[in-house]
Amino acid sequence: MTTLVDVVEEAACIKLTMDDGKANALSFAMFEALNAGLDQAEEAGKVVVIAGRPGKFCAGFDLSVMAPRDEQTLKLLRAGADLSARLMAFPTPVILAVSGHALAMGALLCLSADYRVGTRGDFKLGLNEAAIGMALPWFGVELARARLASNHLDQAVGLARIYDPQAAITAGFLDEVVEPADLSARVMQMAEAAAGLDMRAHHAGKSRVREPLFERWEEALRRDFAEAGSL
Repeated sequence: MTTLVDVVEEAACIKLTMDDGKANALSFAMFEALNAGLDQAEEAGKVVVIAGRPGKFCAGFDLSVMAPRDEQTLKLLRAGADLSARLMAFPTPVILAVSGHALAMGALLCLSADYRVGTRGDFKLGLNEAAIGMALPWFGVELARARLASNHLDQAVGLARIYDPQAAITAGFLDEVVEPADLSARVMQMAEAAAGLDMRAHHAGKSRVREPLFERWEEALRRDFAEAGSL
């Protein structure tokens, strides 16, 4: 069986590298593998680094499950919401190595992490749901409202604007962009710096910053999963 997420423990972090050999779609199996890696990182009390394969960070949900818009669709959507919430509330810093395209739920992962390093190139980042006939779920709207620049919110959500890596910094999907050859080293540099934090203070600080978002989170989930017709 192919390993969807390679988990490597480094001195400063635990690195989770997604690689399904394709576009790193978020399937049930991918969510299970990511959460297993996060369990390991949480137990170790280490910084988390999540990376993609070269050129493709994450293309979003598995469309074979999303297309039918049935019970399994809602189950997969909930797995995405739960992963976002877990990353936002994680007790240690979460750093992303955004190695290429990051679309739909892949872009929402960018909005869920503490620091996002992208790579220069002809890559697409954004919330393309409106372009493919799906409304952005309420939890995604709340993530976008909390993390995107306010003057990009309508463009990103309602107009499904797709950003190149440099523009994604301005919008709020990324924090910095480096050359592809420098991505791993830069992310490890950030992980080493983050590992020196007092983790209790880190967790308390980001919990306070994100408290207004979490106050809206349960209502977003109610709307997403009690109003299935909104898919």
